[in-house]
Amino acid sequence: MQRDGALQSLWQNGMPDYVPQHKTIPDGIFDILIVGGGMAGISTALQLQKAGKSCIVAEAHTLGFGTTGGTTSHLNTLLDNPYNQVETDFGENNAQLLSEVTRKALDLIKSNIQEHHISCEHSELPGYLYSQNDEQTKELEKIFEASKKAGVEISYTDNIPVPIPFERAIVVERQGQFHPTQYLFGIAKAFESMGGVILQGCRVEDAEENDIIQAKTTLGTIRARHLVYCTHIPPGVNVLHFRCAPYRSYAIAVKLKDNNYPNGLAYDMYDPYHYYRTQEINGQQFLVAGGEDHKTAHEENTEACFTRLEAHIKTYYDVERVENRWSSQFFAPADGLAYIGHLPGGAQNMWVATGFGGNGITYSHVAALVFNDIFVTRDSRYADLFNPNRIKPVAGFTNFIKENADVVSHFIGGYFSHEKLESLSELAHGEARIVKYEGHRLAIYKDESGQLHAVNPVCPHAKCSVAWNNAEKSWDCPCHGSRFSYDGELLTGPARSDLELVKLKRLVEK
Repeated sequence: MQRDGALQSLWQNGMPDYVPQHKTIPDGIFDILIVGGGMAGISTALQLQKAGKSCIVAEAHTLGFGTTGGTTSHLNTLLDNPYNQVETDFGENNAQLLSEVTRKALDLIKSNIQEHHISCEHSELPGYLYSQNDEQTKELEKIFEASKKAGVEISYTDNIPVPIPFERAIVVERQGQFHPTQYLFGIAKAFESMGGVILQGCRVEDAEENDIIQAKTTLGTIRARHLVYCTHIPPGVNVLHFRCAPYRSYAIAVKLKDNNYPNGLAYDMYDPYHYYRTQEINGQQFLVAGGEDHKTAHEENTEACFTRLEAHIKTYYDVERVENRWSSQFFAPADGLAYIGHLPGGAQNMWVATGFGGNGITYSHVAALVFNDIFVTRDSRYADLFNPNRIKPVAGFTNFIKENADVVSHFIGGYFSHEKLESLSELAHGEARIVKYEGHRLAIYKDESGQLHAVNPVCPHAKCSVAWNNAEKSWDCPCHGSRFSYDGELLTGPARSDLELVKLKRLVEK
């Protein structure tokens, strides 16, 4: 199974790429085109197809290629943005609505698994949040009171499932965990069995905004009455890009010598926080732990993030070996709540689900529920809570979008000498660097065989300069989170196109 990084996650082990039933675009007009074949896209597609809507999913790569393939798949109603903060910012009623809909999201996952007989190692477990100093304990007490008031099934506890010293802890009932790619493939098959269409290798490059949307893709034109972006962040340039900050998070799956695997989900209260759980796959147990979050491309040595995470785990656990290690991307909303609904600045039939923060699996199913309300019942208790248009574009922003939507660099006109670049960059095998050469800035990577790869470092989204991610071997944009392979291929939006490839030629001695 492919993913948007060089490292392999636990969820890729033994998993092939998904093989959809369709390879070409069927004739006709669909009710809803869903862009993105991750957890949000497929769960939304299944819910709408089940309700009688004709849906087509366009995935630029393969199912689960992005964040879904790199999640740690905590199913939780206790979210990154705590209920005391939600209550302060949005009021008690909205905190209660958030608790209610996240509970429904976890119940929807359980229902999908049972209805479609999906084997994905799902289990309901308690989740624990614990403090380790006086300041954290005071915050924990605030979280407890607000969460209880919001309707979360929460209580204090004297025990936590991880061997880590703590001052005080709370436990939330009926949280959960599963194998995310097994579940994703299961709901994808269910969607197709109901007549839904999935297209892989189908990048949506443009969408004409009419009553019937004409979406131009790499496989042809898809016609639909509505378009929903479930691409983690919408492509192009949109006001939401300035209200959602891209972050990288790091995870490892380890085997323990003493089999002291936690029976529950656990979270500390540092910033960034650490999180822990157990996953069983084919009878084998793994401790899955994560943390070390930072803004995308704001950490010079991403390998060091894994080193720190592994050292932290070894402080408390007797590790036999590290089975997998990987990183993943998420987008943190500025005000703490996801944006699910009408796309700001878009036509009335353009929609978006983004800003899930570190709670992507839960929010992906919240999105499925909200879009079911929007398209089927026409009435939603939760639409106002997640309305993306609570973010109002500033004056002149429409022109900004128009001027920047198709930014291209127009920068490379000919060839650059392979030999001169090699001597200039002085790279070791597997290293990368931004260099200046003949008045231009070039992003250079030397692979393990010594071959140089050069691209224009200017991100085509909004002209920011990319930075090298030495763990995942990718060029990452620090502004809005677009990511590219070392050869410039687009891995993650919001950019719509690749980095410009620089052609290198070898000088021939005469």
